[in-house]
Amino acid sequence: MKKFVILLLAVILAACSSAPTAAPTEPPAPTVVGPSPTPVVIIQTVIVEATLPPTEVPSATPLPPPTNTAEPPTAVPPTAVPPTQAPADTGATNGLITIDQNLGAGWFTNITLTKNTLSLRCQINKEITFSVKPLDTNIAQVDFYYRIVDRSTGTAFDWQNVGRMPPDASGNFVLVFSGDDVNANFRKPNAWLDFQFIGLSKSGGVIGRSEKIEQQVTYTLDCP
Repeated sequence: MKKFVILLLAVILAACSSAPTAAPTEPPAPTVVGPSPTPVVIIQTVIVEATLPPTEVPSATPLPPPTNTAEPPTAVPPTAVPPTQAPADTGATNGLITIDQNLGAGWFTNITLTKNTLSLRCQINKEITFSVKPLDTNIAQVDFYYRIVDRSTGTAFDWQNVGRMPPDASGNFVLVFSGDDVNANFRKPNAWLDFQFIGLSKSGGVIGRSEKIEQQVTYTLDCP
């Protein structure tokens, strides 16, 4: 027991003699890092003026520029513009009605008549005088043909040969045609009297014909 106590004391003394004399250095205090400052976001509203009115929507396809900016030409009065084609000559000259020369078909010219209405019983329109002049000197005789066309039905009756037209001193051939000369089978109350001239040689051979001159003369039974 004594040995044990002596050994314990020896250990305690050895421990006290080996202990450091200086006080231990304290560890540095930890650096305190403060919180980072919170960034401040400033929102600024910028007002931009519109370049177009709110109600105006620009067109998706731009309009093309005008192709002609010049002023329109000044209108020429109708009286200053000459006609491009002369109208058919069917007016009255010296009391006569002149038929278009083209209807002479190159064989006749100066085709005239004294009126364009022929009647069976109306005295004022009882007769028409037809006149024509041949262009070919070989035409020595002219026959006059006519036909009646019923205006109400459109029925055209056969052509009728009135016969020779007597010549005059001016080289024209003239015929006075009466309402009584129309064939009794073809007389209609409202009809056309179409006519044609046939040029003949001295021997009676046909040399040339005018066109069939249609719807130029009205034929009636009584005064229209």
